[in-house]
Amino acid sequence: MERKELEVFKEWFDYIKDENGNDLPVFNRQAKVYFCQCSENGFMNLYELLKFCSDTATEDYTQRGLSWKVLDEHDYAILTSRQSFNITRLPEVDERILMTSWEETPEPLQLVRRYKITDESGKELVSGHSTWILVNPRTHRILRTADFSLRSPAPVYKVPFKGIPNGKISIPEELTALNQRPICYSDTDNNGHTNNARYGAFTYDCLPEEYQKKTFTNFRINYAKEAKKGQMLQMFANFDDSVKKITIVGKNGDTVCFESELYYA
Repeated sequence: MERKELEVFKEWFDYIKDENGNDLPVFNRQAKVYFCQCSENGFMNLYELLKFCSDTATEDYTQRGLSWKVLDEHDYAILTSRQSFNITRLPEVDERILMTSWEETPEPLQLVRRYKITDESGKELVSGHSTWILVNPRTHRILRTADFSLRSPAPVYKVPFKGIPNGKISIPEELTALNQRPICYSDTDNNGHTNNARYGAFTYDCLPEEYQKKTFTNFRINYAKEAKKGQMLQMFANFDDSVKKITIVGKNGDTVCFESELYYA
């Protein structure tokens, strides 16, 4: 049997100068889109998109000596706050893609990270903008980004984002109750609450089938209150076909856990 050389997927840093002339690391990650990451339409689903981005951000920091263990030892935890994605086309099954991710100028209480996914020809498929809060894992107190001393100096750099800006999601008064979703053991991560990427699955799964089959152009999600194992999320939605927008709210009782928006073509 002829031996076939295995395909190799690489990770590496490029370095660019920020506005202060400091080196800004740009993390690059090659990947293949696997069958299990795609929905029945053959394209990567929202859960896998969020997971790919979250894992990339984590690996970026890990390769720079800032693993979650190191952060925890210094009383830091970094939690996703808001994310917005402009979608030209979701990656499809068996496609080879490149993820590029970098940090931008932080806000007073939020770190800022950008994502760009391209195909093998370099064509942009997805552009993402996310914000993250710094928390003391012992006291749960939100920390100022200016006090985050482990990676210094903070970048001073911004690239225009062509998607919908991160910000407050306006919730319509008229909401339709959809399904209920129990929070199970496999939904949670090492922090002990629902992993941020799982809310992408919650968003997809609560939609009526006719909306699941839409071609989405923009996706925003805001995290309000972590959901924990044993809780039950009630999903609500508003469907505004006049502007081709779906607004989704997930609640545990009267407590809002997350809000999301989907725009479709």
